[in-house]
Amino acid sequence: MHSLNIQYNPRLDQLRWLAATLVFLFHFHLEYAGSGGIRLDGPWSALVTEGHTGVGLFFTLSGFLFMQIALHQHAAGREIVYRDFLRNRVLRIVPLYLVVFLVATSIGRDKFAPADLLYLFASNLGLAPTSGTVVTGAAWTISLEFLFYLVFPFLARFTLERGIAYLGGWLVLMAFFKLAAYTVNDNSTLMYFSTWVGRFDQFLIGMAAAVLHQRWRVQLARLAPLLLLASVALVLWDTALMHRVAPFGATPRSAFWIWWSLLESAGWAALILSWVAFAPRLPGVLERALSQGGKVSFSFYLLHMGLLHIFATRVGLVAPTGTPWVDGLIMLAVAYGATWALATLSYHIVEEPFLRMRRSYGAGRLAVPAVVS
Repeated sequence: MHSLNIQYNPRLDQLRWLAATLVFLFHFHLEYAGSGGIRLDGPWSALVTEGHTGVGLFFTLSGFLFMQIALHQHAAGREIVYRDFLRNRVLRIVPLYLVVFLVATSIGRDKFAPADLLYLFASNLGLAPTSGTVVTGAAWTISLEFLFYLVFPFLARFTLERGIAYLGGWLVLMAFFKLAAYTVNDNSTLMYFSTWVGRFDQFLIGMAAAVLHQRWRVQLARLAPLLLLASVALVLWDTALMHRVAPFGATPRSAFWIWWSLLESAGWAALILSWVAFAPRLPGVLERALSQGGKVSFSFYLLHMGLLHIFATRVGLVAPTGTPWVDGLIMLAVAYGATWALATLSYHIVEEPFLRMRRSYGAGRLAVPAVVS
């Protein structure tokens, strides 16, 4: 997606596509296996069975992108104007999020209370209307993402003042909060998965990765092919370990989840750094397709569960060949293509008109030293 505050980098859109696709595969597998189709098992299919890891990529990527913007503004002698930054963020996520929230409250109208409107600001907590059905269940991340937006300009400013060690201090604090929370929460897995205490460190790691990218840009470009292979291996190992030790949904309480988000985000940060630095381009058609997938990834992410549930409940298993694996791949291709088409429609109808209202949020002169060390 093109930003008004930094030069467009298609590699970031391609990573958004990857994140949305992983979450789609995760939910497709749940619906397909739940309908009686083939169920994947084993550590090396964990990128699908634990495909919720795409959410971790989204949070890490957000921290990386926004810190890149802050560094770019700093280099130009400008600071982020908080009001304009939040205005752009509201225009980016609220229109479609509000549509999904209204769908959720319509579905649950018989149980809805006026006070539930407060869940607009806390879709990841309690009995939020968006959590009432799988159709709108993906919206739980939006409140967390917006919370990160609220504090980011301050975090960026303090990082510019004090250097990357400031972010390291936050990560130490988050590790303490995670450990303390584990001692008193009987459903710690869900807590770490969907709350500030479990996810804030991923945004911080993304910010730290942007600082490292600025400092080691030349070295990263030189080592990018090797780093890309290593980062892919790390991501695969991360998800395989999660599948073996503490698969999501298998247990409400596992000490693994205390440090899980750090491990997950470290793998994604390494992939972000190596992919952004990787010089060779993909074939033109593929490059454009994946970048387009990143552009519509927000609609894709928020709407895919509704479409998958329609397929599961109204179409069911389709077996045109009689070969389970082939039939599963056919259904996957059809569902993915239909979701992409729906996301494209949603992007142009709901998202794009508001995105055109954004404006640059950098202005003035910075009053902080360029430490970033």
